[in-house]
Amino acid sequence: MLASIGPVSFEILPLNLTGWSASEESSFAEKSVLGIRPPLEWVGEGPASWSLTAKLFPEKFGGMGDLDVLRAVRASGLPQFFMLGSGTPLGWVVIEKLKVKHSYLDPGGVGKVVEIDIELKASGGPSNGAFFSILTGAEIGINIARSLNFGGAALSDAARGGVLT
Repeated sequence: MLASIGPVSFEILPLNLTGWSASEESSFAEKSVLGIRPPLEWVGEGPASWSLTAKLFPEKFGGMGDLDVLRAVRASGLPQFFMLGSGTPLGWVVIEKLKVKHSYLDPGGVGKVVEIDIELKASGGPSNGAFFSILTGAEIGINIARSLNFGGAALSDAARGGVLT
């Protein structure tokens, strides 16, 4: 595993993480003082964000289901735990933006190469009530069902057990 965001694991195949970058900030309060450059007082951590790039080769290796899960995670708006494959925890994040580019289209209009840009933003952890449903993926399963337009029966089953049938 190269990294994971909640229920999505980036491996070499089928969902390949090809690179990532991070941005971290500190917050400062500026105090106006006559005649000198304003002194700054550190007031804590500022926003942190990550940009990830990944590729899929669906014709050869599949993996479009992983893209559906990423979409559902983003649509849920719930914080997910972000960790590198080395075991380094990077904390709780939300998926702020997904950008998907298909190239070398097959006859069905799906790219033979699918490039995915993922924008993450640091977040507080989930509330105590949501923690278990996030870890089990129950909330994500419900969002996948909604995005795939499953009927009410399948959706209510997913809501009760966290499993789609």
